[in-house]
Amino acid sequence: MRVVSRAAIGVAVVSLVGTGLSACSASSGGGGGGGGGNKSLNVLLVNNPQMVALQKVIPQFEKTTGIKVKLTLKPENDLRATAGTEFSQQAGQYDLATLSNFEIPIYAKKGWVADLTKYTTDPKASFDGKDFDQGDILKPMAKSLTVDGKIYGEPFYGESSFTMYRKDLFKAAGLTMPENPTWQQIAGFAQKLNKPGKVAGICLRGAVGWGQVMAPLTTVVNTFGGTWFDKNWDAKLNTGGFKKATEFYVNLVQKYGEKGAAQSGFTECDNAMIQGQAAMWYDATSAAGTFSTSKYANDMGYVAAPVDQVKNAGWLYTWAWGVEKASKNQDAAWKFISWASGKGFPAVIGAGSGAGMGWANVPAGARASLYDNPEYLKVASNFAKPTLAAINAAVPDGSNRPTHPPVPGIQFVGVAQFTDFGQTVSQQISNAIAGSTTVQAALDASQKIAQNGVKEYKK
Repeated sequence: MRVVSRAAIGVAVVSLVGTGLSACSASSGGGGGGGGGNKSLNVLLVNNPQMVALQKVIPQFEKTTGIKVKLTLKPENDLRATAGTEFSQQAGQYDLATLSNFEIPIYAKKGWVADLTKYTTDPKASFDGKDFDQGDILKPMAKSLTVDGKIYGEPFYGESSFTMYRKDLFKAAGLTMPENPTWQQIAGFAQKLNKPGKVAGICLRGAVGWGQVMAPLTTVVNTFGGTWFDKNWDAKLNTGGFKKATEFYVNLVQKYGEKGAAQSGFTECDNAMIQGQAAMWYDATSAAGTFSTSKYANDMGYVAAPVDQVKNAGWLYTWAWGVEKASKNQDAAWKFISWASGKGFPAVIGAGSGAGMGWANVPAGARASLYDNPEYLKVASNFAKPTLAAINAAVPDGSNRPTHPPVPGIQFVGVAQFTDFGQTVSQQISNAIAGSTTVQAALDASQKIAQNGVKEYKK
């Protein structure tokens, strides 16, 4: 969950659930019109850099299709709130929106997003009349956007998580980073490389947010054998692997982490690495592209997410396109999706010039073919392979873990209420990192918060 603002605090979904709103029947159901002529689309977007770049090339789509596109870009939190209201009420103001693999399965089960399956196999429906090539979508991404065998979203870009480190600092210290490090090895490296006031041994998110500190921490919980809930929806936060992982994480960042860790999220750690203020960073694979213009670009190394008891510990996240079930322009919406998520789109951004354009900035992590593209590999050769390996190793439903609730999600709990209780728990963990409370007290409070958050699932 890269957060450029990407982290996330979305309360809209749960608040809508809380008010008892449910999906209205689709006003038209879809297939509401052709894909060209005087059609127009209203598109709701998160204002991440990739979306801003997309905005610059929209005229190319409009010229080719005759479909006018009106974009509404919002910060992530506002986007989640607006999308939650729009899709739950089937208001019809927006035809499609950027939704993540957290929202799309929830929205699909409520009947808020359209089934896109038929479009993916119909070349006549696509932007360029060619096969969309659904098989080229990276399988974990496709799986995370599929519900009951039906496709409800197409990824624009995606990510897993991995370990980023400074090869020059490791060499100077006589250290060797393994391809698949354990968390204990990472802690040892952090201790040896930590130079207070100069270079932090490691940068880790500590800021409040279910998409901030809870994203990396939950992957640590997973690999330490912990879980938010057991199969009976009993919370397990203040015991076992969850407790062990949290104690480890808080201790690591307090001893060898960045200054102000309790306020640090993706952006702060990204800046720390770019400016040479940290030796290691465990976070989103999509961060690697941001180093391309850094003075340390050639010093960066990339290996798998650290593990403990579980072999793979990376997360899985994507900003994807979801079409509102009530949209009367679903055919036109698919033409847009088949363009923006199509095999040819990276070249549109890659060939562009100006801020946010060029091959280092193409939307990655969605299609396998990008990782065979020589133009992309010219700028991504040192991180493309570990990125692809991390995404392909991710298991969206968490079924590779010894204990997990019957819900999807690696770095989140895939229920609507998580935006609320995950956020509140993150405040407790951030307080522990800041030293204003103990880990045990934070987890005892979190246990009650989490249990109350899923009380409707308890039998």
